Amino acid sequence: MVGNRGYGGFESLMLGSVGLDVAASAMTPVIVVRGVDGAEETGTVLVAVRDENDLLYARYAAHEAELRKGSLRILHVWNMMESVGQVVSMLDDVDEIADAHAEVLRAVSESVRDEFPDLDVRADAEKSITVGGVLVEASRQADLLVMGGRRVPGSLGIGRSLGRATHSVLHHAHCPVLLIPRMGSDFGSRS
Repeated sequence: MVGNRGYGGFESLMLGSVGLDVAASAMTPVIVVRGVDGAEETGTVLVAVRDENDLLYARYAAHEAELRKGSLRILHVWNMMESVGQVVSMLDDVDEIADAHAEVLRAVSESVRDEFPDLDVRADAEKSITVGGVLVEASRQADLLVMGGRRVPGSLGIGRSLGRATHSVLHHAHCPVLLIPRMGSDFGSRS
């Protein structure tokens, strides 16, 4: 357990360096609790999914929702701009890109519904320029946000730090965040 930073103003919005270091280097799940004081429970566990590999995190979140006798919201956020520079005719392929993202969400949500038939599961996809911003806003309506934590090489290739979306969520989420380390090397992965 580590403390938070600051007692008011801007500093209270930030997670301290020790908390960030623990989240970035942990080999086991880490929960960061910095929710709003006096927040009402919603009965919802939120899970962020990027691709089919995030089914592990969705299952973890579904189990947590069952334990809480609540519901599960699976949220897939995609940034169309992440493909700029890789796809020459991206504007012509917008429908194909959207369909691929819808398929990711469908595959994960169907697997969760099959495994947890009594659980109320809602699946949503959102397109945004900022994945972290959408997840932070969605955390207002959740009791817990579960996500896989991406690690990237630290400054000068020393140590590890968190990906942009993960970093944003840990600093600004309105509910506790359960960060599960992504398996394997994350240095080449996105989000």
